[in-house]
Amino acid sequence: MRTIIPNFDRPFGDQNRSLWQASHMSTSRFRLAIVLPLILLGACSGSSGSSSTDTQVSDVTTPSSEPESTEPPTCSAPGVRACLLPWPDNRLTVADPSTDTGRRLAIPADAVPVNVDGVAMDVTDQNRADGFSPNSAIVFAADGVDLEASGVPDSTSIERSMESGMTTTIIDSATGDKVPFWGELDGQSGLVTLRPAIALTEGHTYVVTVGGLLDGSGAPIELDRPTWDFTVASERSLSGRLLTMRDVAYEQIADGVPAFTVDSVTPGDVRTVEGTLSIPNFLDNDGGPGGSLLLDEKGSPVVNADHPTYDAAYRCVVPNSVDSPVPALLYGHGLMGNRGQVDFFGTFAAQGQIAACAVDWLGMATEDVGNLAGILADMGRFNEQADRMLMGHIAFSMLGRLTNDPAGFASDPAFQNPDGSSVLAPDSTVFVGNSQGGILGGAASAISTEWRRAVLGVPGMNYSLLLPRSSDWPEFQVVFEDAYQNVDDRLMALMLVQLLWDRGENGGYAQHLTRDTYDGIDPKTVLLVEAFGDHQVANVSTELLARTIGAQVHTPALKDGRSLSSVPMWGIDPIADRSDATSKLVIWDYGTPPPPVGPFPPVDGEYGKDPHGAGSDEPLVLVQALTFLLDGNLLDVCGGPCIGAQIDQQ
Repeated sequence: MRTIIPNFDRPFGDQNRSLWQASHMSTSRFRLAIVLPLILLGACSGSSGSSSTDTQVSDVTTPSSEPESTEPPTCSAPGVRACLLPWPDNRLTVADPSTDTGRRLAIPADAVPVNVDGVAMDVTDQNRADGFSPNSAIVFAADGVDLEASGVPDSTSIERSMESGMTTTIIDSATGDKVPFWGELDGQSGLVTLRPAIALTEGHTYVVTVGGLLDGSGAPIELDRPTWDFTVASERSLSGRLLTMRDVAYEQIADGVPAFTVDSVTPGDVRTVEGTLSIPNFLDNDGGPGGSLLLDEKGSPVVNADHPTYDAAYRCVVPNSVDSPVPALLYGHGLMGNRGQVDFFGTFAAQGQIAACAVDWLGMATEDVGNLAGILADMGRFNEQADRMLMGHIAFSMLGRLTNDPAGFASDPAFQNPDGSSVLAPDSTVFVGNSQGGILGGAASAISTEWRRAVLGVPGMNYSLLLPRSSDWPEFQVVFEDAYQNVDDRLMALMLVQLLWDRGENGGYAQHLTRDTYDGIDPKTVLLVEAFGDHQVANVSTELLARTIGAQVHTPALKDGRSLSSVPMWGIDPIADRSDATSKLVIWDYGTPPPPVGPFPPVDGEYGKDPHGAGSDEPLVLVQALTFLLDGNLLDVCGGPCIGAQIDQQ
């Protein structure tokens, strides 16, 4: 039987856009604000580097290894450029012996972005962290700088950041190791951003040294503070809230399953089953959009006594009958979508290969669009989005318990053969997340005991890196800029909300996904599927994720000359064994031109057609992914570089 490949992601952008454009909101600012969330997509090996590479520095001077005061810092002048830069900086912390790092962020109220209504960004929740983001971009002002003349590598020459002669460095003060990075100028503010090419280690302090800067005429640029340090948040600060919520959810069900309903069963080539499952509600409302986490005196989430549960809606496509029970596939949707996207797995369910189920990514689903519109006008409310996103991860783990446990879905006739036997194989659940589902799916996988293998399609990490590189951004950029009119504020607002995004996206969990796992959770084996030249999820973000989780890449990754990089796939080792438990990266090339170098979005025309959803039309992509999910083996379906249909020639 011919395998039909469902389009996992692409059609839902059009569908949701129509929904948002039909909004009753009358002003262009709020019409666009409803659409904007669509763009929220939706240890390195030095073996490939230069012979002059020096990955370690023997003597590291830390400017301030310990916080000196419990008094919060103050600004000599208000504003982002005057008080928040350089970023991140331990100057913006205070001593706090109760935290794992001995620090706590203390970002001054007059250092933050201010919107057009004069509302300063509320950073109360950011200041609960005991360090900065592991996805931090180093940001500083060097007006008139020529980064190329200054010897700062761009994203096509990351290996140069490790060379012994580099005068601009990021160094782990605990190990002396250099951090690979690339540098670029922000497209609007002109501020310098240094982007680490791998996630920064939790709880470690890093020393930034900036030297050798030249302007366009070749004249030197001297910074007032050429060296500073910052500390990355601890594991507990980043993931503690979600892990606490997870523990409470499992304590409530003990050895059983969460309460669930089967509300409808629609017959057809497959059974479409809809219902709800009960999860603890940790928000200060009924669990819907707009709530924030309820925290105890120690900052840990607690269940809402007035609204203790939230009924998360699920949708499943289930074979009508099978000879042998089949695995359940949990699907994480993309593009501010919803659980209905699971219907595209109906073909595989009808073939008796799998059953597939989904819940909404709470916090980043269609029902959250209205609330996100308000958040974009006041980024101080961003915790409302980030907090509900954690509820979404709990819903996925509880859905996995229901698909794994014989007392769960398998106990209901909606998930049984006509003879009463279960369609679902026990303890066999796998996970697939595409686009937004690939950006959140690593986090969901890192905290779950319900599956061991995951495929993340066109994935990435670090939304503050992804956002300006998304092809959707220019169309809706006016919304954010309408609220935040200072160009420095725009960049730093994204840096500040990344501190909250870390608690729910891959960037805050990738270090514990495939190794150094959280207590009681097994390492996951993950397949990353990249679309070369992706217009929506930048390749640099996918490869950042690959380096961080230690994924190995299918080789040859690309045809010679396709990549602009001097050392393509630098820091990512080739696959050694296709059947082992090492996570893998496969790059599919659909003929799209290489992406732009810098924080700019590719646009149709100059950068060809967007390959983001092209894998949905490529049979071998699904053969490769499904085989990996079912038996852990990565088939070499390419016999060389993985070349898909050349979409620019169609």
